[in-house]
Amino acid sequence: MSSSQVPSTDATAVSPGASHAWALLQAVRAHARRGAAPAHGAATALRLARGSTLVPCDPEDAWLVGGDGGLEPGPAVPPAERPLLELYLPVALASAAAPVVVGHLGQSLDGYIATGTGDSYYVTGPANVVHLHRMRALCDAVVVGAETILTDDPQLTARRAAGPNPVRVVLDPRRRLGADYRVFQDGQAETLLVCDRAHAEEGVERLGNAAILPLPSIAGRIEPRDLLAALHERGLHAVFVEGGGKTVSTFLDAGVLDRLQIAIAPLIIGAGRPGIQLGPRDRIGECTRLAHRVFAMGRDVLFDCDLRRPPAADDGEEPRRVI
Repeated sequence: MSSSQVPSTDATAVSPGASHAWALLQAVRAHARRGAAPAHGAATALRLARGSTLVPCDPEDAWLVGGDGGLEPGPAVPPAERPLLELYLPVALASAAAPVVVGHLGQSLDGYIATGTGDSYYVTGPANVVHLHRMRALCDAVVVGAETILTDDPQLTARRAAGPNPVRVVLDPRRRLGADYRVFQDGQAETLLVCDRAHAEEGVERLGNAAILPLPSIAGRIEPRDLLAALHERGLHAVFVEGGGKTVSTFLDAGVLDRLQIAIAPLIIGAGRPGIQLGPRDRIGECTRLAHRVFAMGRDVLFDCDLRRPPAADDGEEPRRVI
């Protein structure tokens, strides 16, 4: 789904900047990126104080409590704001010691992210656009392939969420893109153009406002592990792989995604550009069932899949409404 243009709609009227839960998530993010992620354990109970500081509190007043291997919403969180914390806490807690890589695709009921001509305005709705902006505001870097830039000319900023813009990372191994796209010209965020070393011209270090990052490629594709290593060296430990289908599939196939988010719209396209594209399996038993939670976003449904744990029988039975 493209997010370079967003229609005006009441569905996006809920601003994450006005939410106490969102302010809490930004405070958690800031602590984690400083290498001072909130300590957690069975006795952990935290709330947000003035100055975006996380402070210990009585357990019954806690917005964050220690859970299995991390933090989870506490008893003081209003029911309406609990899904926000459930969905975004794993991303906000990313750090050098515990980096997080999330892939996201928005698709139709029949599995397409665009028509055959590349039209994706709009597969998923405005609520999912807000979600994309929230993810950008919580992540350190957003990654897209060259095809996404060619088709949508997106800005890849966090315009609809209170928080910083991520570093924009464009994968263009063969250097197909010119400098006239918005990510290379608008100066809204630091931008990296990643290309194969064979296409890095000696003495040329920039394309527009973007710095050129040469990396090795295999069969015309940048190796995800090499890219993540380069981003981690730059202090970018929460990475959001936003599209398109081939790029997210490459990261999934490489086994480097910690979470996979698939937003499904009540839409039938019939034929077009598919979402996840992996090698075929002969039997259902050879396929991967994912641990997941389900969140309602306007008319769409988001599957938030945890690729680092096995599925449980009751995963995702009760959808939580985020927007």
